[in-house]
Amino acid sequence: MQNQMKTIQIEKVTLNMGAGQTGNELKKTTTILELVSNAKPTHTLCKIKQPTWGLRPGLTIGAKVTLRGKKAEEFLKDAFIAKDKTLRKKSFDKRGNFGFGIKEYIDLPKAKYDPKLGIKGLDVLVTLERPGYRIKRRKIGKCKPAQTHLITKEEAEEFIKEKFGVEME
Repeated sequence: MQNQMKTIQIEKVTLNMGAGQTGNELKKTTTILELVSNAKPTHTLCKIKQPTWGLRPGLTIGAKVTLRGKKAEEFLKDAFIAKDKTLRKKSFDKRGNFGFGIKEYIDLPKAKYDPKLGIKGLDVLVTLERPGYRIKRRKIGKCKPAQTHLITKEEAEEFIKEKFGVEME
């Protein structure tokens, strides 16, 4: 029997789309994220000045949605179907979190093409955790999880293989 505190779980799934500019493109991006995730997106702001692209700090340039719990798992199942149930090993970081891109939102099984929105891609970022990770977020007595409690790249790969049946390239 495995230690219950060592089980890996999905903390959150973050969907991110960059519009590059405000106005109509940003509205399309927000609509696509809402359609794909059934959640209300928040806007992301530019942090640096990029005069050649017409960007300045504080300018809204994209949108993101954070999914947790059952919604996150359901979305990941669909996202892996869109990726043909394959992931690259270099998609994982040393803490076990991973990310991948979906080239066209219409690749997702539940999404339908809308000519007004066009075809855009999105980034999917997944954060994994174990029970007890709350100690790094709590208000009083904040501290880092023990080194032995952290998720390694190999453990994350194994978790994704078992839970979703994903192949590693």
